[in-house]
Amino acid sequence: MESFDIGIVGACGRGGSFKVACDAVGVNIRAVCDTNADGLDGAVKRLGAEEKYTDYDTMLEKSHLDAVIIGTPMPFHVPQAAAALAQGLHVLSEVPAGVSVDECKALVRACNAGRGVYMMAENYTYIRWNVMVREMVRLGLFGTPYYAEGEYLHELKPLNEATRWRRKWQTGINGVTYPTHSLGPILQWMAGDRVASVCCAGSGHHYRDPRGDEYENEDSCVMLCKMASGGLVKIRVDMLSDRPHSMVNYQLQGTEGCYESARAPGERHRIWLRSKCDDANTWLHLADLEDEFLPDSWKQGEENARKVGHGGGDYFEILDFVDAVEGKRPAVIGIHEAMDMTLPGLVSQQSINEGGRWIDVPDSREW
Repeated sequence: MESFDIGIVGACGRGGSFKVACDAVGVNIRAVCDTNADGLDGAVKRLGAEEKYTDYDTMLEKSHLDAVIIGTPMPFHVPQAAAALAQGLHVLSEVPAGVSVDECKALVRACNAGRGVYMMAENYTYIRWNVMVREMVRLGLFGTPYYAEGEYLHELKPLNEATRWRRKWQTGINGVTYPTHSLGPILQWMAGDRVASVCCAGSGHHYRDPRGDEYENEDSCVMLCKMASGGLVKIRVDMLSDRPHSMVNYQLQGTEGCYESARAPGERHRIWLRSKCDDANTWLHLADLEDEFLPDSWKQGEENARKVGHGGGDYFEILDFVDAVEGKRPAVIGIHEAMDMTLPGLVSQQSINEGGRWIDVPDSREW
């Protein structure tokens, strides 16, 4: 395209972090929007925008945009995405896609009715190591994947107070409220599969907020996911326990290989592949296989990826979003992939409140 003009909502916070990626891909940040009126002038300067708004609907009405990037708190993702789609705009939305099953149904309807491309910005699927594992799975080196684990262990009690929406939407609801960083890469490794049912249990309550209130979210919540294929996935999310951060823990087991990510500084990602290892007890370092299995697209974009956050993910998701808008290929995480990553966590919240019983996860393709 000769020009691709976007508006960023949540520009004074998370939305502003897309600047480097937009510049690298050639996307023009035309407008910025945030309810933080005092911070907007700074956002305009940092992001090089031409227009500023404190009201999202006004930005959609008055600015001449091709797309919006939604970097706002979780409960705004669906209404803001739906409003943009209704205007014929393309949408790149932060995670998760929505905060209730009913909201997710509304988003699917908006995507079906609109002309714009919807993509969810799950950046952990683009991290170098996750991309390498995905490529090896694609080449058949894992055989049939049938078990995986993902963990998001990120103590954020102080961040709850700095960004108060987290106190309700991430730690004020019991169950797995923030599943996509853990589940997203795994679903790509188990391509063509989806979570059919979940059960969820927690470890109890051991912390209180600065006002003395008990967090509604149990400290560590574990969600078991039964896959449509019969496989099993375990997801653990803990945003309350006092401990060092360890946000990108993964495991994958297949009939011909397995992978375990590093869990602490100084450790290395390790992998066993029947076709590459001399015996069943020999691990390889994943980094030693980069030349062979890191896709060329990642190698070519590495210089730009180093300039952005989330292990380069913020760059590659902008690149994929623009490719989808231009019609080069479907959105990598389109509406149904976004639902596959979001809905299991929402259903887990029902499961944990009902004693951990197994509950079916709806398939948005049937809505």
